[in-house]
Amino acid sequence: MNHKPARTALQFTVSATALALAFPAFAQGPQADKDLIIVTAQRDNQTGVSQSGSAGVLGDKPAEDLPFSVRSYNSALILNQQPQTLGQVLENDPTIRTTTGFGIAGELFNIRGFTLGGDDIGYDSLYGIMPRQLAAPELYESVEVLNGSSAFLNGAAPGGSGIGGSVNLIPKRANDRDTTRATVGYTASEHVGGSFDIGRRLGVDGEWGIRVNGAVRSGDVSVDDEFRSTYVLGGAIDYDSGPLRLSLDLAYQRIKVAHFRPKLRVSGVNVIPDEPDASTNFGQPWQYTTLRDIFGQFRAEYDIAENVMIYAAFGARDGSEEGVYSTPLLLDATTGDISVTSSYIPRTDNNEAATAGLRARFETGGISNEINFGGSMNWLVNRNAYEFYTVSPELNNLYDPIEVTRSSTVSFVGGNLDDPFPISRTRLRSAFISDTVGFWDDRVMFTAGVRLQEIRSKSYSAFTEALTGEYKEDAWTPVFGLVVKPVEGLSLYANRIESLVQGASAPVSGANPNGGAALPVSNAGEVLSPYVSEQYEIGGKLALGPMDLTLALFQIDRETAILRLDPADSTMLEFGPFGIQRNRGIEFTLAGEVTKGLRLIAGGSVIDAKLRQTQNGVNEGNNAVGVPEFLLNANVEWDVPFVPALTLTGRVVHTGEQPADITNTLFLDAWTRFDIGARYVTLVGENPLTLRLSIDNVANKAYWASAFDTFRPDLALGAPRTFKASATFDF
Repeated sequence: MNHKPARTALQFTVSATALALAFPAFAQGPQADKDLIIVTAQRDNQTGVSQSGSAGVLGDKPAEDLPFSVRSYNSALILNQQPQTLGQVLENDPTIRTTTGFGIAGELFNIRGFTLGGDDIGYDSLYGIMPRQLAAPELYESVEVLNGSSAFLNGAAPGGSGIGGSVNLIPKRANDRDTTRATVGYTASEHVGGSFDIGRRLGVDGEWGIRVNGAVRSGDVSVDDEFRSTYVLGGAIDYDSGPLRLSLDLAYQRIKVAHFRPKLRVSGVNVIPDEPDASTNFGQPWQYTTLRDIFGQFRAEYDIAENVMIYAAFGARDGSEEGVYSTPLLLDATTGDISVTSSYIPRTDNNEAATAGLRARFETGGISNEINFGGSMNWLVNRNAYEFYTVSPELNNLYDPIEVTRSSTVSFVGGNLDDPFPISRTRLRSAFISDTVGFWDDRVMFTAGVRLQEIRSKSYSAFTEALTGEYKEDAWTPVFGLVVKPVEGLSLYANRIESLVQGASAPVSGANPNGGAALPVSNAGEVLSPYVSEQYEIGGKLALGPMDLTLALFQIDRETAILRLDPADSTMLEFGPFGIQRNRGIEFTLAGEVTKGLRLIAGGSVIDAKLRQTQNGVNEGNNAVGVPEFLLNANVEWDVPFVPALTLTGRVVHTGEQPADITNTLFLDAWTRFDIGARYVTLVGENPLTLRLSIDNVANKAYWASAFDTFRPDLALGAPRTFKASATFDF
C-alpha cells in the first residue's frame, strides 16, 4: 500500500490554509459581527475538563461535594483531538494508561495500577451495555472518570475489573442550543471519514429534544498496513417538562480491525528486546476482528415533591464478535525471531441492566440529609467458542516482519464455531441505602451507606454444554465518606469504600513460564468466587479562580488472580487467587485557565504496587507487573493573541519504569511522548469553519508502552508518529 503521511498531511495543511485565507472574503456583515462569531466558535471549541460527574447512586455532583476524585472530559476535546478510540481520549488523564488486551484489538485501562476492562465501562452509569472491546468516541457528550473503588456507587463490576477506578460515558442529547455540524477528517496514512451531529429542542417550551449523530471512518492508520473501519449511529429523544423527565438513547456500532499489531509475548527470555521502528507491524495480514453492537437505554425521573425524586433506567446490548487472532512469541531477543500461533474465536453477548431508586433531600434544625435508596440488576449471557492452532511453520521477525503461513492444525477446540452456545450466565442484583448528612450549611458532609450485592454465576463446558460450575454469593459493601470545606474554594475529603467484582474467568490458555508454546489451563472456563477489595483515601480539592487542583493519597488491597503451573500436571496451567496486591499512591491533577487564553490539563501519580501474602512466599514484596512507578501528563492550549482565530496545542505524556515480569527481573524503560497541534476558526458566510491539524508522537519515538495485562506480562509497542487533520462546519 502507498504510505505518504507527511506529504498527504502537508497537502491537507496547504489546502486548509488556502481555504482559511479565502473564506473571509465571502463573509457577510460588519467586521464586528464576524469577529464575535469567530470568538464564540473558538470559545465553544475549547478543550476542557470539569470537576464534576456522576457518582453512581449519589447522582451528578460537583467534585467539591464528593468524598471521591471525579472529573469529566468534554465533547470539544473529543472533536478537537480526533480520537478513534476511548483510549485515545483517556490519554489526557494523568492517572490512566491504556494498553490492548492480549491477542485482540480491544483496550484495557490501568487506573491506580488495576485493570479496567471494556466490559466494565459505564453507559450513563449502567454496566454491561457498552461495547466490550472498542468504543467510538463520537457518540458521547462526555467521558467521566472516577478514581478509586466504587462497589457501593455503581454496583459490582460484571467483568471482574474496575478495582482502581471507573469510566462512565454520557450519550449525546439535545441541549439548549441548536446543533447542526458536519466534520471531515484524515488520519495518516490512508484513514479518512466524516461525521455529523444534529440536535434540536422542540415544543412550545422546548420540552422535547432530539439528537442524531454518526460517523464513518475507514482506511489504513499509521501502523504499517493496519486497517480500521468504524460505522456508528446514535440517536436520542428526551422529554423535560414539569416534574417528569424521560429519555431514550439508542446506538449502533460496527468496527473492523484487520492486520492489527498485537502485543508481544516475552515469556522465557531474560532481556527486554530493543524496540522495532514505531510503525513496524509484526502482526499478520490474515488476522482481523469484527465487532458489532446494538445498545441503548430508557430513563425516567419524576419529582413527587420538592427535593424528592424517583427514577428508573433500563438498558440492553446485543453484541457480536468474530476474529482470527495471531499470538507472537519472542524466541530470541537479539535476532528478534518470533513464533506465531493463531486462533479463531466467535462470540456473542446479550446483556440487560436495570436500576431504580429514590433520592430525597430535607433539612431539620439546620442539618441537611440526602437519602438514597433503591436497587439494581444485571443479566449477562456470553456465548463463546474457540479453535486454537499450532505454531506456524515459518518464523516471523520483530525487526523485519513477514507474512507466515497460518497453521491449519488444530491444537484444541471448544464450542460450536458456527453457532456458539452459552458458556456463562451471570446475574447480579443489589439493594442500597445511604444518607449524606450536612452540617453548617453543608460545609461538613458525612456520607454513610451500604449495598447488599448478590452475584450468581453459572459456567458451562465448551465441549458438552454441561454445567461445570455454579455459585451464588452475596456481600455487604459499605461506604464512609467525609467532606470538609473550611474556606471558600477548598474541599478536604476522606473515604473508606470497597469494590466487589465477579471472580475472573479462567482463560483457555496461557504463557508457558518455561518458554515455548502456550499451555492449556486445567480449570479453563471456571469462574472464581467474587472478591472484595478495600480502599482508604484522603485528599483535597482547591479552586483558584478558573484553576482546579486535586490531591489524593490512597491504599487499595485486593486478591490477585494469576496463572501458574498446575501442581498436579506440569503440562497445564492453573488459574486462581494466589496472593494480595497492595497499591499505595499519590495523585494530583490541575485543570483550567492559567491566564486568559492559556488552558492547562495536567497532573501525575506515583504508585507503589506490591505483591503480598503470596503462596509459599513466592514473589513476596515484588512490584506488580505493568504498573509504572509514576505518570506525568501536561496538555496545553494557547489562543494566540496576535492571530485571534488561531489556537496552538501541545501535550506531553511521560510514563515511568514498569516491571515486565512477576519476578521483577525484567523492566520497561521510562518513556516520553510529545504531541503538537493547531486549529483555526474562519467563516463561510456567517457560519464558523474550524480547521485542525495535529501530530501525535511528533518525534516518532519507538517505545514499549506497556507490559500490563489481565493474565500475563506482554509488551505493547507505542503508536508511531500520526498526522491528523479535520474540518468542522457548523451550520
